[in-house]
Amino acid sequence: MSEATATTTTAGTATGTTSPARSELALRVLQVLLALFFGVASALPKLIAHPSAADAFDRIGLGDWFMYVVGSLELAGAVALLVPLLCGLAGLAYIGLMIGAFVTQVVVFHGENAATPLIIMVLAGIVSWARRRNTARLVGLVRSRIQAR
Repeated sequence: MSEATATTTTAGTATGTTSPARSELALRVLQVLLALFFGVASALPKLIAHPSAADAFDRIGLGDWFMYVVGSLELAGAVALLVPLLCGLAGLAYIGLMIGAFVTQVVVFHGENAATPLIIMVLAGIVSWARRRNTARLVGLVRSRIQAR
């Protein structure tokens, strides 16, 4: 390795590394932003039966009951994203929800906003992967409770 390469590599390592505290902060900000998106921008219109949400669910063909179910799931997930023990599981659940949203966008709405669920799915995947230890801990707690019975 040449001297110039060694200097560049050392300098890049010193300035290019992200500290664990900075990564944790970025992850928490992502969780809060996702929670706000799902709680306010996505769940709220469904739960108050805003005309835009009601029209969309009428086009899907499942009516108001399904709109309220999806809105409730989104709101529950938004809260779960803010609870340390539940945030990894919430990320996984949102991946499933976004798969359904993507299929719906492609099939019912002819791909109008198909990129949105994909983007949200990637962000939820980041949260679920980064918080996988929390999910494993939750699974362990549930197993120990079941075995204690």
